[in-house]
Amino acid sequence: MSDTALPPLVEPAAELTKEEVARYSRHLIIPDVGVVGQKRLKNAKVLVIGAGGLGSPALLYLAAAGVGTLGIIDFDVVDESNLQRQVIHGQSDLGKLKAASAQESIAEINPLVKVHLHTERLESANALEIFSQYDLILDGTDNFATRYLVNDAAVLAGKPYVWGSIFRFEGQVSVFWEDAPNGKGLNYRDLYPEPPPPGMVPSCSEGGVLGVLCASIGSIMVTEAIKLITGIGEPLLGRLISYDALEMKYREVKIRKDPETPKITELIDYEAFCGVVSDEAASAASGSTLTPAELKAKFDAGEDFALIDVREPHEYEIVNIKGATLIPKDRILSGEALAELPQDKPIVLHCKSGARSAEALAALHAAGFKDATHLGGGVLAWARQIDPSLPTY
Repeated sequence: MSDTALPPLVEPAAELTKEEVARYSRHLIIPDVGVVGQKRLKNAKVLVIGAGGLGSPALLYLAAAGVGTLGIIDFDVVDESNLQRQVIHGQSDLGKLKAASAQESIAEINPLVKVHLHTERLESANALEIFSQYDLILDGTDNFATRYLVNDAAVLAGKPYVWGSIFRFEGQVSVFWEDAPNGKGLNYRDLYPEPPPPGMVPSCSEGGVLGVLCASIGSIMVTEAIKLITGIGEPLLGRLISYDALEMKYREVKIRKDPETPKITELIDYEAFCGVVSDEAASAASGSTLTPAELKAKFDAGEDFALIDVREPHEYEIVNIKGATLIPKDRILSGEALAELPQDKPIVLHCKSGARSAEALAALHAAGFKDATHLGGGVLAWARQIDPSLPTY
C-alpha cells in the first residue's frame, strides 16, 4: 500500500454466489479488485444525495459494480428539462418521484442491489440519522446550502464522502473525510470556508450544463467510491480534480487541512448561512413584488410602464414576455445601464425565477428608482400562470 492509499472502508461479505461470480467476472479477474474486493462492494452501503445530473450516472454505475446497498435521497419529480442529462430517467418517468424512477432503472441493471429510498428533503433534523445507515456518501447536489449540510453531517457522523459539482463545461471532484486515518482528515470547509455571496455563482438552472459533463464527473465520483470501499489506488482525499471539457484538460489542486477551520460541533440553518438572495435583495423585494396576475392586470389596463428583462441574451431568445426590454442584470448592478432606464414611468423587472430581478431591484432602489417593482417567480411563473403557450427552460 502506498503512503497515499487508505485501508478498505468495508469488510468483505462472506461469499459470492455463482450468479454473482458470473455477473462480476470482469472485476474478479482484475488482481487489484479480485474476489475480496468484490465482496467488499457487496457488503457496502452507499448513499447518493440527489438522483439528478450527477446522481444518475453515479447510481447506474454503483449498481452495475455490485454495491450491495444503495440509498437515494431525492424529494423532486422528473421534469422534461431533466432528460437532457439525467439518464437514469426516461420519457415514461415524467412526473414520477426521481427516487422511485431511479430505483426502477437500478432494478433493470442489477436486481441484486438493495435500494432504500429517502423521499424527504435532506435537513439538519434528519441528516445524521440517515447518514448513520451508510458507509459512504456521494454528494451530487447543486446548491451551497445542501453542500455545507452534507459536509457538516458527514463530519459529525464520521463518514467519508465524495463530492462533485458541475457548471456549463466544467466540473470538480474531491473526497472529504474528517476522520481519515494517518492524520489525512479534512472537510469541505478547508476548501471553501464560507459560501460565495448570494447571486455570485449561478446554479445549473440559471447557467446551464452540458449534459454529458454529468457522465464525466459522475464516473470519477464512482471510481473514487470503489477505491475507498476496496482500499485500492490513491483516492482524491487532499486533492481536487478540475475538468474543463472545452479544453479537454484535467487539473489537480492540493487541499490541506486549514488550522483556522472551526471545529464542527452541530448542524445549523444552512439556508440562512448561505443566503438564497442577499439581505438587500430580500429587503427590496419586500412590498415591491408583483404576482403574474398583477402584472397581467397592468397590461390589460393599458398602464404605461417599462418591463425590463434582466436575464442574458441567450435566455431572452429562448422565451420572453412580449413588450419586455432586455437589460442584463450585471449592466444594472455596475451602474452602466442606469441612464437607459426611463425616469418618467414605473419600472417592472423580471428574470427567470425572481432571484436575479430582486438583486437588480435593490440596485435600482439604491439609485433612486424608489417605485420600481419586480415579478415574483419570473418568466417561469408568467408562463405557468398567464401564458402556457410560452416554453419554459
